[in-house]
Amino acid sequence: MRYGTTNRGRAAKARLIPVLADASAIDCRDLTVRFITERRTVTALERVSFTLESGGFLSLLGPSGCGKSTLLRVVADLVPPSHGTISVLGARPEQARRSRALGFVFQDAALLPWRTALQNVELPLEVGGGAAALPKGAPTPRELLKLVGLDGWETSFPHELSGGMRQRVSIARALVSAPRILLMDEPFGALDEITRDRLNEELRRIWQETRTTILFVTHSVYESIFLGENVLVLAANPGRVKTVISIDLPKRAISRSAKPSRSCGSRARCARCLGVDDGRCRPPRQRTCRGGSALP
Repeated sequence: MRYGTTNRGRAAKARLIPVLADASAIDCRDLTVRFITERRTVTALERVSFTLESGGFLSLLGPSGCGKSTLLRVVADLVPPSHGTISVLGARPEQARRSRALGFVFQDAALLPWRTALQNVELPLEVGGGAAALPKGAPTPRELLKLVGLDGWETSFPHELSGGMRQRVSIARALVSAPRILLMDEPFGALDEITRDRLNEELRRIWQETRTTILFVTHSVYESIFLGENVLVLAANPGRVKTVISIDLPKRAISRSAKPSRSCGSRARCARCLGVDDGRCRPPRQRTCRGGSALP
């Protein structure tokens, strides 16, 4: 269907596509995705079913090759399902995409090097019809940079920013169209542990302030339980749901300093589902001196 000859017209008419306000954010039923080539058929996902309510935060956890990124791309209408059904905000993924209800944060920040931080955040508006395409009361690009902790860095170019700061810019860019669902594909995976922990804290704060629904892909057991209200654990070959774990601990109890105590139960359950041993949940081994007495 054609929406007109201008970006402004296309964006305005795309907003008219109905998206149900009271529907679940994402509802998958028996979703299967197969990639067919001349040599073989690969089943990336098989009979995946789950529901994510509006305003929720769901972590997707699993090993490489279990279809986590593929699932995000099905939600984003970038990969078609081979079997089963999926609804996004009560409509087809295509309708949610056309209504600009989805934001996507990739593993790499993918900023344009010749544009400043502010200009990179403004890019989706330029492509989609300008500020007129935004819902009433939506935050401006400058306000979003402030939200992600980059107030004062608006005129900096990507090469002048650290890796963590570039990822903050990409998050602000994904939020600029006021999406109702934010899809995040291991956005902090390439960062050092200190920066990653700091951005995890920032993302929790942003989610609590905006109440945007978030579907977050990660390989980290700790990250999945710190960020998510629930953790969907996927198994590989083919990708399928192994279990869903509800995280009912206060997030401060899952901090790095507290993790040997209260958060061990949830983390150990996730680790067992993945078939790995999370040694950080075991009590420290008692050391002994040569004579056999215990050392302090």
